[in-house]
Amino acid sequence: QVQLVESGGGLVQAGGSLRLSCAASGRTLSSYAMGWFRQAPGKEREFVADINWKGSSEYYADSVKGRFTISRDNTKNTVYLQMNSLKPEDTAVYYCAADRGPLHAQMLRRVNYWGQGTQVTVSS
Repeated sequence: QVQLVESGGGLVQAGGSLRLSCAASGRTLSSYAMGWFRQAPGKEREFVADINWKGSSEYYADSVKGRFTISRDNTKNTVYLQMNSLKPEDTAVYYCAADRGPLHAQMLRRVNYWGQGTQVTVSS
């Protein structure tokens, strides 16, 4: 059984930065793609970013390109999301996810593992 636990969310002013972390436990996920989704109130969950198991390839939603950076440390079974130049529209619950395939091409209902989410709120 795999558990994903997010941390690092909080309240930040527009233009500020946050760094999210997602730690996996129960088994190694070094061979899995890992990434982030987010969900704002009243909206569908949407893809944000993912990274392959080697950490050699990243993919970002157009809305966050140039502002967010995803990385992973397989020795710690941890994935990170560095968020810079935050905007109010980035406000959402951010969910960590893991799967054997690319998360940016995966249907939500088929994603293998989900964290419980961490709140990010960006004020104007």
